[in-house]
Amino acid sequence: MRAYERFLKYVRYPTASSETTGRTPSTEGQRLLGQALAEELSSFGFEAECDALGYVYAVIPATPGCERAVPVGFISHMDTSPEFSGEGVVPKVTENYDGGDLVLGEGVVLRCADFPHLPSLKGQTLITASGGTLLGADDKAGVAEIMTLAERLAGGEIPHGKVCIGFTPDEEIGEGADHFDVARFGAVYAYTMDGDTVGGIEYENFNASSAEVEFHGFSVHPGSSKDTMVNASLAAMEFNALLPALDIPRHTDGYRGFIHLCSMEGDVCRARLQYILRDHSAELNRYREELLERAAGQINLKYGEGTVTVRMKEQYRNMAEIVKEHRHIIEKAEAACRKAGVKPFVAPIRGGTDGARLSFMGLPCPNLGTGGHAFHGPYEHITAESMDQATEVLVRLVAEYAAEAEGNE
Repeated sequence: MRAYERFLKYVRYPTASSETTGRTPSTEGQRLLGQALAEELSSFGFEAECDALGYVYAVIPATPGCERAVPVGFISHMDTSPEFSGEGVVPKVTENYDGGDLVLGEGVVLRCADFPHLPSLKGQTLITASGGTLLGADDKAGVAEIMTLAERLAGGEIPHGKVCIGFTPDEEIGEGADHFDVARFGAVYAYTMDGDTVGGIEYENFNASSAEVEFHGFSVHPGSSKDTMVNASLAAMEFNALLPALDIPRHTDGYRGFIHLCSMEGDVCRARLQYILRDHSAELNRYREELLERAAGQINLKYGEGTVTVRMKEQYRNMAEIVKEHRHIIEKAEAACRKAGVKPFVAPIRGGTDGARLSFMGLPCPNLGTGGHAFHGPYEHITAESMDQATEVLVRLVAEYAAEAEGNE
């Protein structure tokens, strides 16, 4: 079975994660998909399980003669972003795509003006959603490609060492690695399949933190409130105005980080702002945290202590700190891409993956491209051919580790 055929099945599982349920996995659809994946892996003849927290673990034993190969793992997450609906996904398959604008439905049009790479996909089988939902390529494309790798290895015709497979819940809400059992997983090195363009190899990601900023107002009748009322919503607006106006996602790219206002709510009495802070430099990200703390100090100085409180939380760190000590795992990925007929390229992630945290948990874990584009919204798309390429990269990567073992005999 080709990877895209599996993908078309997996995207129909509603697996958006949720920050409000307080459980793991945060939504039941993730558990259902995890159980289905474990059953499918078991049908290939491998030891596989979906545990009580929704994590899927599987082991593919080494083929005869490759037992000394370094165990390598592949990881993807099962959840989709809660930022856009993932309920009732109906994938749309456009064979022999003409490379132009494409009407998806519900007034949504995939336009070349917005996505200049679209003409390069001409002649391929393009997969999209139908306008009202996201597609789920982030990260069910990675899941499907790893599952297709597993099926190809099941025949025993491809020499390989021990291969470990893991699927995580709740990556999109930053909790994918919370309960990941590295020892149980069993790999020495691993790769997440959670990138976009095939050939992409990512091991530099943002340092990330979040900030919840709460404002406490003082409400009296507006007709007699001179020098008395403190409007929490206006204080929140003042607070945001104290932050650098150009230090936001719209005006940054490459290695430059940002402060992103994710949500805001409030009235006279109470208001709340939620931010995420990102930078490849840990020092610069800490500087951004200090900017928020200084802004809070100015608001409190003006309106009284306790008007604003800032709660900061570290989310993940730049995996380059770990992976750069194991450069060979990047070199193997580059070699695998070339042997699969794909041009490799190394680029920084303007975000993070499960691998960012797993690398600091003792499992160096760079990220590879799946072939998907425009994640987290109705414009998500991928091609069947790019998924075939991504799968072939995995096959070649397994062979790289097996060849290393054979060379050491």
